[in-house]
Amino acid sequence: MKLYYLWFLLLFINQPIFAQNTVSGEVKDYTSKETLPYVSVYLPQLNKGTQTNENGIFELTNLPLGELKIQFSFLGYKSIIKSVFITKEHDIQLDIEMESSVFQVEEVVISGGTYSTQHQNAIKIELVKGSELSSTGAQSFTEAIVDIPGVDMISKGNGVVKPVIRGLSMTNILLLNNGVKMENFQFSENHPFIIDEFGIDRVEIIKGPASLLYGSDAVGGVINVLKEKPAPVGFILGDFNSQYHSNTQGIVSNFGVKGSNETFFWGIRAGVKSHTDYKDGNGDYVPNTRFNETSIKSNVGMNKSFGVFRLNYDYNAPKFGMSINDAFPFITENGRENNYWYQDLKNHVISTRNTLFIDKYSLNVNASYQLNNRVLQTDDTKPFYEMVNIDSNTFSYEAKVNFPSNEKTTYIVGVQGASNTIKNNDAPNHLLPDANVNDIALFAFAQFNLFKNLKAQTGIRYDYRSINTQAEPNRGAVDTNFGDISSSFGTTYNLSKKILFRTNIASAFRTPNIAELTQNGIHGGRYEQGNPDLKSQRSYEIDLSSHYHSKKLLIDISGFYNAINNYIFIAPSNEKTINNDIIYKYSQTNATIVGGEIAIDLLPFEWLSLNTSYAYLKGEQNDGNNLPFIPQNKLRFHAKFQKDNIGAFQNSFFKIGGTFADQQNNPSLFETETNSYVLLNMGVGSSIKISNQLISFSIQANNLLDKTYIDHLSTLKELGLYNIGRNISFNLKIPFNL
Repeated sequence: MKLYYLWFLLLFINQPIFAQNTVSGEVKDYTSKETLPYVSVYLPQLNKGTQTNENGIFELTNLPLGELKIQFSFLGYKSIIKSVFITKEHDIQLDIEMESSVFQVEEVVISGGTYSTQHQNAIKIELVKGSELSSTGAQSFTEAIVDIPGVDMISKGNGVVKPVIRGLSMTNILLLNNGVKMENFQFSENHPFIIDEFGIDRVEIIKGPASLLYGSDAVGGVINVLKEKPAPVGFILGDFNSQYHSNTQGIVSNFGVKGSNETFFWGIRAGVKSHTDYKDGNGDYVPNTRFNETSIKSNVGMNKSFGVFRLNYDYNAPKFGMSINDAFPFITENGRENNYWYQDLKNHVISTRNTLFIDKYSLNVNASYQLNNRVLQTDDTKPFYEMVNIDSNTFSYEAKVNFPSNEKTTYIVGVQGASNTIKNNDAPNHLLPDANVNDIALFAFAQFNLFKNLKAQTGIRYDYRSINTQAEPNRGAVDTNFGDISSSFGTTYNLSKKILFRTNIASAFRTPNIAELTQNGIHGGRYEQGNPDLKSQRSYEIDLSSHYHSKKLLIDISGFYNAINNYIFIAPSNEKTINNDIIYKYSQTNATIVGGEIAIDLLPFEWLSLNTSYAYLKGEQNDGNNLPFIPQNKLRFHAKFQKDNIGAFQNSFFKIGGTFADQQNNPSLFETETNSYVLLNMGVGSSIKISNQLISFSIQANNLLDKTYIDHLSTLKELGLYNIGRNISFNLKIPFNL
């Protein structure tokens, strides 16, 4: 209820009369000078947008004072981002000319601390559009983003997957649901983040330390999943999306409706997923990799000249089969229903994100409540069918003051905090002890121009965390606290309009999680023992990157060196239990991860685009032992043939590409080497209007040659089980207006 009280307080707080500012203009084609109808005109700070009319005219009303960024987007054209500075009550005329382009050079992003363009950030922020996720043929959100160089995934089948950013995973990275830090017991490779790919506008990915903005756990990077934009003012829009996956007989559907007027906006979306056990390249099904999920997402909000107020609710209820030895005797045939050895998960997230405009200042007040329930169902031969039942309740809050900015400076100060309670229910196995974790942090952030083409950003942050756990028969109580400072300094230098250089030096940290401090028992098929004396893990990273773009060529090159002090890891020891189980112990050492990525996009003809990327990683401890879960170095490539109009068909394409994964011959202590492999993918799609109803469809074939292979980050490797074989997905989207 706290969030509802906060929202209504902000919504109806007494406000003085504010200026009624307007920005209007005309959008034309740069070459032909013809007006462009139905161009998207969007203000990310206000979560508000419109579109040009039949004559290319747009108008934005009820705008606050200060700097606003306006993004103009239209299919087949390069997006344009304009900053306007409203200093007093008046109307602004803003005329735009858009150039045709296949490449989208940059977009407005928010994960770097402010509303800014990708090129204004010293931290490189990758972007994946929501519309691209369904066309990958992936069966999960995480699988859909691994084409980004430097991003990979740990998998136990197609449902139980976790992202890896530059060789770090689990509690070394953060996943944000529209800015809300997900708390899904993510300390284990068997515990996936609970999020799906439905109703997403875009995904922003920070590769590298980001504790300055997000606190503990953001040492490897951040994945921020941003919700779909509201409907343009005056519209009620909807869409139906459906997929079928041949390999798993997978059925995936979601349906959404949203509307908006000058003051209010709202939206609701529901989705389902259902997959059988997948088949490998030999045609053999991999037992108990089936999974099912239902989800509901809703939002309501208000836009006024004095502020923006948003209230969101997300519910996800996945059931993930566990492909482990204990389950195999009970899985006698390929099926869809979860009956034995599966994770029965439920996640509720209520969040409110609000911005108040006070003269030239803006105040962000955000809060969320998250309830995550994790149940492990086993089999009838066990004393308890329900072996684990544990809740995690998290209340988080944030307040940020954005000081008056101009074209040269931006200053932000803020406070963040969270309270997490872990409580075991009536089940015999305690994944974690009952515990309380409390956080509070203060931070300051600045962006400024040093010279005409040289921009800098810097900041500092202090975090305090207390952890209190209850004693249990097999483990003692923990009562400890941590205090950590994070900082960063980075620059962007525009050598010309086409060439950009970035540098960033950052320190980040993560505190030991509860499992690492307290574990003492069987988990994930092995005996694990925590260490209550663990210290905070600290990362010092330097990033260098460059960007070049022209009308037909785009090149991104980046390299990094990450020195990690007190790196926390688990490894087998020389000790055994009375049952002769090897004891795996948590300990610390210094480590380094070195790597880089390159991505090249080439447009030799208007109808042909070529893309290739390569990611390299090397991670090792100071004693020479290799770090775990370091992915294979991978080369990805594809060619896409596209045509705007072919008879009645619009935006048609054909693409072919694949992945080459190099041999991983640097395994950690409890890993083995992994052979190289090559996968080939192919896709085709188009749109057609039938009686004024647009229908979009595509077919995507992954692992087209039905290759039998094992990826290094598959935890099914130790069981001798292969990754998924050929999968052909059929995708259908039907948008509509009400």
